Amino acid sequence: MDRIPFPDMKYPLVAILRGLTPAETPGAIEALLEAGFRAIEIPLNSPEPFKSIEIAAKMAPADALIGAGTVLSIADVERLDSAGGRLFVSPNVDVPVLSAAVARKMVTLPGVFTPTEALAAAAAGATGLKFFPAGVLGPSGISAIRAVLPPDLLIAAVGGVSDENFGDYAKIGIKAFGLGSSIYKVGMSAADISVRAKATIAAYISVFGA
Repeated sequence: MDRIPFPDMKYPLVAILRGLTPAETPGAIEALLEAGFRAIEIPLNSPEPFKSIEIAAKMAPADALIGAGTVLSIADVERLDSAGGRLFVSPNVDVPVLSAAVARKMVTLPGVFTPTEALAAAAAGATGLKFFPAGVLGPSGISAIRAVLPPDLLIAAVGGVSDENFGDYAKIGIKAFGLGSSIYKVGMSAADISVRAKATIAAYISVFGA
């Protein structure tokens, strides 16, 4: 099966903006883009998420990937598509929902925790896998499961991951991460986001190189 590839990004980091409001979206997106982020996820349990996604998608340059997290239904996929989102992230593997996103040629990162879930997502055409919560599995757990997966799958660590432990995952070859509270918490200003985003990029460069 041909997978929709993850875009070639200098820094394969997904900023997770859970709780972001439409009013806050322009400032937050500008801060992240300026810092060097090119993948941004607005979870659907945020206020008016599709409105925020639409704003972000219109702001983003051609090399950026904007989308939704906590996508749980085919209706969510359809609304995400209508809002201009191209990134699908979920906490689970629901094959019909994932397949709906794959059919719309979205970049898909379903959440997995076990070999069964990981292989089911791979068979359904996922771009990559979001090992979640990575902090519970740890690098050794992800490495063990990765041994049985198709080599063309992007592997991302999400949940309990921050700029403070990039090095632990680098040891097993993981270079992609989803970053939530280390980048954004409800109520943070665009200036706060900028500081955290720039510090995260600097930490990534210190581990993986520019």
